[in-house]
Amino acid sequence: MLTGNAAKAGVRFLTYDSIKTQLRQADGTLTMPRMMLAGMCAGIVEGATVVAPAETIKTRLINDQCLTRPKYSGVVDCVGTAIRTEGVAGIYRGVVPVMARQGANSCVRFAAYDSLRQWLVAPGKDKLSFWQSFALGMIAGTVTVFVTMPLDVVKTRMQSLAAPQEYKGSLHCAYRVVSEEGVRALWKGATPRLSRLMFSGAIVFAVYEEVMKLLR
Repeated sequence: MLTGNAAKAGVRFLTYDSIKTQLRQADGTLTMPRMMLAGMCAGIVEGATVVAPAETIKTRLINDQCLTRPKYSGVVDCVGTAIRTEGVAGIYRGVVPVMARQGANSCVRFAAYDSLRQWLVAPGKDKLSFWQSFALGMIAGTVTVFVTMPLDVVKTRMQSLAAPQEYKGSLHCAYRVVSEEGVRALWKGATPRLSRLMFSGAIVFAVYEEVMKLLR
C-alpha cells in the first residue's frame, strides 16, 4: 500500500510540476485556469498509468471476499485470471471513470492548494512552514472530496465484478444510480473518503514542500 501511494504521488507531482512549468506566464505567475489544467493532466496521467490497474484489482478482491466461495487466492491469482479470461484490458476495466476521477481530483486539489498558497505566502517569499502546508493540504482535500465524489462512486461500481452485466458504460452507470437510488447516492461513502483524503492530502503536500526546500 505504501509503495502504491508513493508511486501515485510521484507520478502526480512530477507531471503537475512539469506541466505547470510550461504553462507559467512570462512573469512567472500561474492563473487559476492554468493551475486547473495542469492538475487535470497530472491526474489523467496518474489514473492511466498507476491507479486504474491497482483500483481494478483491489475492487475485485474486495468483492470476491464477499462471495461464499471466493474465486481468487490472492493478488497474483486475481491479476493472472483477469488477463487470461479478459486480456490485458481486464485490469483496465473502468479506466475512463478512473481517469475522469483522478483528473478531477488533481484539478480541484492542486488548484485549491496553489491558489490558497499564493494568497498565504507573502510577496517575495516562496516557502511555507510545515504546518501551513499541512493545513492547506487538509482544506484542499476536503474541497476535493465533495466536488469529485460522484465520479468516485461511478468508478467503484464500474470496476465491480457485476459491472459488465449491469452497466453499458459510465454514463449508464451514473444514470442508474441516480434513477434507482436518488442523487444523494452519488455522495454515498463521502465521510470515510473525507477522513482519508483530508489527512493524506495534508501529509503529501507538507512532505512535498519540505522536499522542495531541500532541493532548491
